[in-house]
Amino acid sequence: MGNTYLGIDLGTSAMKIVLIDEKKNVLDQVTQDYQTMKTDAGRSEIDPEIWVTCMKNGIDKILADQDRSKLKRIGITGQMHTLIILDVNGKSIGPALMWNDLRAKELLPELRDKMKNFPDGDYLARTVSTGSPAANLYWLRKNQQEKFQKIHRFLIGPDYLVFRLTGEYCTDYCGASTSCLYQLSSREWSEDMRKLLGLPKTAYPKVAGSMTIAGCITEDMAELLHLEKDVEVLVGTGDNPATAISTGCLGKGYPVISLGTSGVLMMPVKEPDRQAKGKLILFSLDGFSYSCLIQGVVQSNGSTFDWCAKEIMGFHDLSAVDKKMIPDQMMNSEVLFYPHLAGDKTIYADPDLRGAFIGLGIDTDKYTLLYAVIEGLCFSLRQLAEEMQLPVRCYKAIKVVGGGAKSSVWMQTLANVLNMKIEKMNGMIGPAFGIAFLAAQENKDDCSFQKITEGTVKVEACYEPEEAAVQICEKKYQKYLRIQTGIKYISEDTI
Repeated sequence: MGNTYLGIDLGTSAMKIVLIDEKKNVLDQVTQDYQTMKTDAGRSEIDPEIWVTCMKNGIDKILADQDRSKLKRIGITGQMHTLIILDVNGKSIGPALMWNDLRAKELLPELRDKMKNFPDGDYLARTVSTGSPAANLYWLRKNQQEKFQKIHRFLIGPDYLVFRLTGEYCTDYCGASTSCLYQLSSREWSEDMRKLLGLPKTAYPKVAGSMTIAGCITEDMAELLHLEKDVEVLVGTGDNPATAISTGCLGKGYPVISLGTSGVLMMPVKEPDRQAKGKLILFSLDGFSYSCLIQGVVQSNGSTFDWCAKEIMGFHDLSAVDKKMIPDQMMNSEVLFYPHLAGDKTIYADPDLRGAFIGLGIDTDKYTLLYAVIEGLCFSLRQLAEEMQLPVRCYKAIKVVGGGAKSSVWMQTLANVLNMKIEKMNGMIGPAFGIAFLAAQENKDDCSFQKITEGTVKVEACYEPEEAAVQICEKKYQKYLRIQTGIKYISEDTI
């Protein structure tokens, strides 16, 4: 048996681990679930040692029937933006502040005003949002001064697992460029942001290419994980670039929608427009040549669907629910759903925005409500593409991945709303696979995105827009676009 490679995806509520061989055959995959700590005050945190425990348990499971001596390299990806602060001994100073933590929202106007005159300030001020490392560090400085004063280093999301495995403090260009602490024009940490926060230069992680070897696992981790000490660990990258690799988005240049906890629209751009809405992701395999992705986010996507289906309506077998929805009938309903249950980052940059059902009647049943949720989420993605000024219609189809893609109703509705062919992707797609593919690349000097994903990008099913449904969706979409104005008017404090 040849060498094997691990890909680890640190998700918001679960860790997915895949094991592949030299020929990119999937040998096994496991999932480890965990929960974040949340409150009505907008707090979203987790003890990062929970991730380490899940990683250990997951590796033990996936290698239980494998020759552990054959494991050569580990790649780690995961949730972007989440902030981990460490003391002088490398211990976490309290829980990690998650990407969906909302507590910094009251400070955003003040922070944006201070950022706007920095180099790249217009872009930084426009893209900083709740949950970003810049916002959470600013919030810590203002609200938890004792913790802030103890900061010796900070890391972003999956970087913490790289650190725990190797002892190295590093991030990739994705982690840096989406932190709102980084100056894109000069490709370096923003000195003005550093001075604003009052952090020493030594607090910042080193920035390197995603395929760069961060180091080998430490003796302690080798013993804990029952692995050889020469197992290498990549610097890694965020989950969206890793998904863009596995889907062919980065290699072939087409747009991809990921329907996960949040809804993400991403595509590569040659000449990034820093005035357009959306966040730019700088990506590099080696630290010498660079690619740029632009991404926009519907903050609450899969979490919105789960809230409605599971928490409100008590559905647990979602595949059965999918079969009971009849889109041909339900699309004629007057019910509209506005899906921004946890605020918005890209379209309105409004963390206080909330959702709503409109047009309810005593004859509205639970399946119609759930269909309205799916339709509203599709409308939000269309608006996202329009606000980002992305030329998605120049492509014959748009690729879709993630949990939402399992629903045929969701996929057909998305095709009708976008009036585009939808291609549901299958096979080895998703962040864990993307980073595993990078880990398996032996010849770093002869590597391209096409070679990395050769033979792995597949389309499972296609959904064509239906002419009659497209016309109905267009009328409803125009009504949908007016909802935000109505919600803001109603929620205004006029006293």
